Amino acid sequence: MLISKFSKAAGISAYTLRYYEKKGLIRVNRDSAGRRDYSEDDIEWARFIKRLKDTGMLLRDIRHYSDLRYEGDSTMEERMALLLRHREAVVEQQKKWDGYLKNLDEKIHIYQKRITSPSQTSSSAPQHRPD
Repeated sequence: MLISKFSKAAGISAYTLRYYEKKGLIRVNRDSAGRRDYSEDDIEWARFIKRLKDTGMLLRDIRHYSDLRYEGDSTMEERMALLLRHREAVVEQQKKWDGYLKNLDEKIHIYQKRITSPSQTSSSAPQHRPD
């Protein structure tokens, strides 16, 4: 299928697909006129590349994974090892973001408490600001 149809099917812009191809992440056959000719199998692969990118996998690691994928089933263990390492990195990022979210929630709670129950201090006393 041509890039315009493939782009819609995969939910990825034609620009991004060309970028993936340029970086060697996806290998695309060409028809007799030299146009890209994507297969149905390429749809899920392109989506997976995007998910790896969205989860912060470095481009060089995606390229390495892609090279291994195109080599075939004999590389499954190495691909799995790459994914396991990336999973660990994603879990670490998730822990960090959970901490950030907890901090934001605590700060929001302070504001909510101060807004709904203003302190009983006199108006002449300096007010503590929750930042």
